[in-house]
Amino acid sequence: MNKIFVCNIDELEEGEALKVDCGVNGIDALAVFNSQGNFFAMNDRCSHGNASMSEGYLEDDGTVECPLHAARFCLKSGKAMCMPATDPIQTFPVVIEDDALYVDMAG
Repeated sequence: MNKIFVCNIDELEEGEALKVDCGVNGIDALAVFNSQGNFFAMNDRCSHGNASMSEGYLEDDGTVECPLHAARFCLKSGKAMCMPATDPIQTFPVVIEDDALYVDMAG
């Protein structure tokens, strides 16, 4: 398992996102989200344009809206939920160990 440390779970508040530089498997950075106490990770770059998803708008329905073109993506699957985006964003499993949050970059 190729895990990247993100932060302690109490450092990422509900409704917030964090950008994590990683440079692993061709991914420059990750966006990690706390949505209603659940943690999600995806490529930080929007599939439609050069925008940081960690700067997007976290919605109560489990999606994040791109800050540049208002495309929405599912936090669980990365699926594009509306135009102008049509391509998904790669997502990654989140692992919690001893109150620390990691992203599993294996594969």
